[in-house]
Amino acid sequence: MQKIKDFFKGLIERVDFKFWPVIAVPLLIILLTPPACRFLPIQYAYENSLIENFQLIVILITFIICLKAKTDKKFFYSLAFVMVILFLREINCGRTVFFPVPGVENAFYSWKEIPYGYLAHPIYGAFMVLSGLYFICTKSYMVLLKYFLHAKINVYVWVCVFLGIIFGLYGEEISNPMLEEMTETLFYVSLMVIIYLQGFNKEYIKTTENA
Repeated sequence: MQKIKDFFKGLIERVDFKFWPVIAVPLLIILLTPPACRFLPIQYAYENSLIENFQLIVILITFIICLKAKTDKKFFYSLAFVMVILFLREINCGRTVFFPVPGVENAFYSWKEIPYGYLAHPIYGAFMVLSGLYFICTKSYMVLLKYFLHAKINVYVWVCVFLGIIFGLYGEEISNPMLEEMTETLFYVSLMVIIYLQGFNKEYIKTTENA
């Protein structure tokens, strides 16, 4: 019982209400979402569209941040593998980039219709397994536990994360592709900010290094 009390006491102490400049990015996405849903043509929410291409740029930037992080290198390399997995997921392992159906808007050949397409999912799955093995073999799960118990928690960014998840699921439920894509962008941008703060912000790094 005392350990539970100590955990929640520490949790309260870790809450960070400071508005770091980088937090303006997810907040900007929130502000842009209502007008995007109201005024942008639905084509902007299609595969290979402006919004999805922006998501890919965000994932790529996050990948670079992971590689350049100033602390817990192996853990952040594990996150870099996660970014690769997300990148491949967004382009469906290249299917939505290289195999569009000619003359049909936002339509793509299935893997069954593509030569050797049956290899795509096994290779993708193998990469995820290898990424998981790297995470385990480097004991990065211990670093993740350390962050769970001791890392600072920026209120604004985590609110953005949950908003992205909740409204993303809602957009999918009501078949609103624009809302779904904008809130997915919000999630990716918020994730980028969280990784940036923990990998580069001196206050965040100091908190976990002293744990």
